[in-house]
Amino acid sequence: MAGSGPHERLYDSISSFLGRNPPSKIPKKWEKFSDIAILPSGSFGDEDWRGIVGPDLWNAVAQGLDVERLGIMGEVTGRIRKSGVKMLLGDDDWVVRRENGVDYGYHVTKCMFSAGNVNERRRMAEIVSRGEVVVDLFAGIGYYSLPILVHSEVEHVHCCEWNNDALESLEWSLERNNVSSFCTVHRGDNRETCKSIGKVADRVIMGLLPTSEGSFGAAMEVLSDSGGVIHIHGLAKPDEYSVWAEEVIRRICNFRDGSRARKISVNRIKSYAPRWDHVVLDVEIKIVR
Repeated sequence: MAGSGPHERLYDSISSFLGRNPPSKIPKKWEKFSDIAILPSGSFGDEDWRGIVGPDLWNAVAQGLDVERLGIMGEVTGRIRKSGVKMLLGDDDWVVRRENGVDYGYHVTKCMFSAGNVNERRRMAEIVSRGEVVVDLFAGIGYYSLPILVHSEVEHVHCCEWNNDALESLEWSLERNNVSSFCTVHRGDNRETCKSIGKVADRVIMGLLPTSEGSFGAAMEVLSDSGGVIHIHGLAKPDEYSVWAEEVIRRICNFRDGSRARKISVNRIKSYAPRWDHVVLDVEIKIVR
């Protein structure tokens, strides 16, 4: 099965290693960046691959994909959204992913990175106005904060995070992108760190799935005295975006007296699970005294 496409090259490399055609299906897609490829969960998991799976196979796969390192996806787990990636080839799990002129450094087995959120990361950088103060309550490795810092004229970004692995990555990337002086990192639970930030935010980002409801109070706590815009990520059924948004707005307004909300938009990010979409609600909050 000679060919020049990525799947054909992978097929040829595996066939050459085996001395015959693969015993069952091989992956048709994978994530590739830098010198690493990450295979979908379950790849080479069929019974037919028993006794074949091992370092020699992984070397053949890496050769077919033209990479030095190989990983496989697993489940993203826990409150700190720990990556489920496992290394199959190569001991070093540190990667630098460049996207839209921003470098993200992270340990691929410890921190997650959703390539499907690329448009939202770009959008955040585009909508922040000159002189704004932004609070990112679930900063992670800087998914949204770094594009804002690199590409907008933001005055300052406050990043809240409690995962030590993500914090290590965030601080490395702030230095790598030369934006450390415009950012303050707040370690710990944002429901506590918000109290030291003060009412300074023109914009708040709440990028936690499946819900960030536990930190609605923190979001309202850091909004400026006149209010601002909050970007609330969550899960909604495809035909119930408006119902979800109305309920979120009702709940978040309970956390600050005098708050009035106006829905700006609900944007679909991507499919999350059957009949569930990852969406983000942009809502303007005004504080009426």
